[in-house]
Amino acid sequence: MKLDILAITAHPDDVELCCAGTLLTQIALGKKVGIVDLTRGELGTRGTPEGRLQEAQNAARVLNVSVRENVGLSDAFFTNSEDQQKAIIPFIRKYRPDIVITNAIDDRHPDHGRGGRLVADSCFYAGLRMIKTLDEKGTEQEAWRPKNVFHAIQDRYIQPDFVIDISEVHEQKLQAIREFKSQFHVPEYNALSNEPQSYISTPDFLEFIIARAREMGHAIGVPYGEGFTSSRMLGLKDLGVFL
Repeated sequence: MKLDILAITAHPDDVELCCAGTLLTQIALGKKVGIVDLTRGELGTRGTPEGRLQEAQNAARVLNVSVRENVGLSDAFFTNSEDQQKAIIPFIRKYRPDIVITNAIDDRHPDHGRGGRLVADSCFYAGLRMIKTLDEKGTEQEAWRPKNVFHAIQDRYIQPDFVIDISEVHEQKLQAIREFKSQFHVPEYNALSNEPQSYISTPDFLEFIIARAREMGHAIGVPYGEGFTSSRMLGLKDLGVFL
């Protein structure tokens, strides 16, 4: 399956928090979009790895993505190393995305910055034909390098290189976030759980996510937006695409 966009991030729910609106806008335009989570988020304060995998699939249905997979790297302890890159490269070559969206290049959670660098490096190495990888059937994969790698903006504020208008899909983004009932403020889950509160499970955190979308939207004159950075200069063929 050839995808137009593949979001590869450290934890189940990273995509929902930082770029789900953008994925929704692109799906509405007819683009094929997929998600690959690097870890199961097994070290999270709340929930279980199995539960989070189910929540991830529930959120994927809300987002209507074509595929969602999990690499199975070790939460918190994955590294930007040869073996970890070779675990990710087969997914890039399998789906051959033109664009990869990944974690912020630096963030409060160390996994985010490390994940962003790991994915960016893996995208480059996926284009080297002398690195050999096999698909699920044992067939050698062809080299593939995405045209662009974009880093989402997560907890820490980073000046974006561009902002996507997500105003029409913002409520659907919030619906996808709330599918992670164990992680965020979902009253019906909290009423049945005796798990401790975490940094992201309070009502204030979800309000922060909404405020960040308002902030990014305000920067481009729309109600809600998502910001991204790019490691290379971006070019335009048509000035008319600006808001």
